[in-house]
Amino acid sequence: GTLFVGTRSGGVVYAVRNALGASPTVLRFAEGLTMPNGVALYQGALYVAEQKRLIRYPNAEANVEHAPPPEVVDPALPFKGVLHSWKYLAVGPDNKLYVPIGSPCNVCVEPGFGVILRMNPDGTGREVVASGIRNSVGLTWDPRSKDLWFTDNGRDMLGDDVPPCELNHAPTTGLDFGFPYCHGGTIADPQFGGLGRCSDAVGPVQKLGPHVAPLAVTFYTGRMFPAEYRGQVLIAEHGSWNRSKAAGKTGYRVSLVRLKGDTAVSYEPFIEGWLEGDEVLGRPVDLLVAPDGSLLVSDDQRGVIYRISYKG
Repeated sequence: GTLFVGTRSGGVVYAVRNALGASPTVLRFAEGLTMPNGVALYQGALYVAEQKRLIRYPNAEANVEHAPPPEVVDPALPFKGVLHSWKYLAVGPDNKLYVPIGSPCNVCVEPGFGVILRMNPDGTGREVVASGIRNSVGLTWDPRSKDLWFTDNGRDMLGDDVPPCELNHAPTTGLDFGFPYCHGGTIADPQFGGLGRCSDAVGPVQKLGPHVAPLAVTFYTGRMFPAEYRGQVLIAEHGSWNRSKAAGKTGYRVSLVRLKGDTAVSYEPFIEGWLEGDEVLGRPVDLLVAPDGSLLVSDDQRGVIYRISYKG
């Protein structure tokens, strides 16, 4: 019943007791870390992805008020500069850890970056499972097929409306999603387009809005919301920072991608209210389907977690 919360700044991992109750209690579980953004529970241990390493705290929930010293799982995650260096973390249906490694630039060629890594829970067997990814800060698995799905943030400085951000599907390992030579499945990069052909890259299942900065992605698996949402994809759109005032801001919402099999049939707003005109009221980051079927949404501008519930 404890909710663990990573942070991109401040060096703290929080533990929220009674998170769905009337009086949640927030504890500072671990401190003094470096960008402890990604957190994942596996077999009672809390795994934390820092900027440069992956650690774990054994028996985390039993020691929530006094975290044990962390064990180092991987001491050297790829790192080169601050840009896109925060790490997301998830445990796959194969019981392995998945960590995206963002490109350390807007657009460039940098071996070992722009990939999703996979490793055993003890840090052994590290391998690349997907490449050609600019900066993914959210991944999940289809509860039916167990296939990997992830978001990707499109490159900057091509204009207000180019390129789209992406929702991607990786049914097998070893796929190339096009970065840096191709964006959105069809747009050759003006600088690096000669490195490959868009026809050879895996295009997105759904092109998202330009510069919406998609982060978390999850399949809705709960029973609280109406049945039409079950098995559909929810995405936290952090919001644009690089569109002109005339074009207006995009994102700042939770969006819904409806699927028919593995094909997207619609892309629409699901939860709005974080943007009023040009005024930003919040920036959605992560999503979690709670045990009761409600949806938890973290917001790193206001420093809060929302619970979205439904009553018929």
